Amino acid sequence: MNVTTALSGEGGCPIRDVLDRIGDQWSLLVLAALEPETLRFNVLLRRIGDVSKQMLSRTLRRLEEDGFVERTVYAEVPPRVEYSLTDLGRSFLVPMRALIGWADTHQPQVEAARAAYRARA
Repeated sequence: MNVTTALSGEGGCPIRDVLDRIGDQWSLLVLAALEPETLRFNVLLRRIGDVSKQMLSRTLRRLEEDGFVERTVYAEVPPRVEYSLTDLGRSFLVPMRALIGWADTHQPQVEAARAAYRARA
């Protein structure tokens, strides 16, 4: 499928479908936090920092639904729940790193363009 066909929505738009899910405010941060290791919810919450428990829970649920994250519940008292990347989630790390690298490299240019735009407006 070429980009024009994908963007036109013919047969569903895989770009919109995937970006709607992983392009939110928290998904990339969750995936990046899980890259090196399996984590429990509270550790993940501390690693990300400024996400609420409710939003982290919602984000993890969506990432699990889409197959990026696996949730493992251990029958212990108290119950222990851990989150890890699936093979699909790990495969996404390659394009995710490229996107993060691009953003890191070009962020000053984006900021300069915004400032120039505001100055003209």
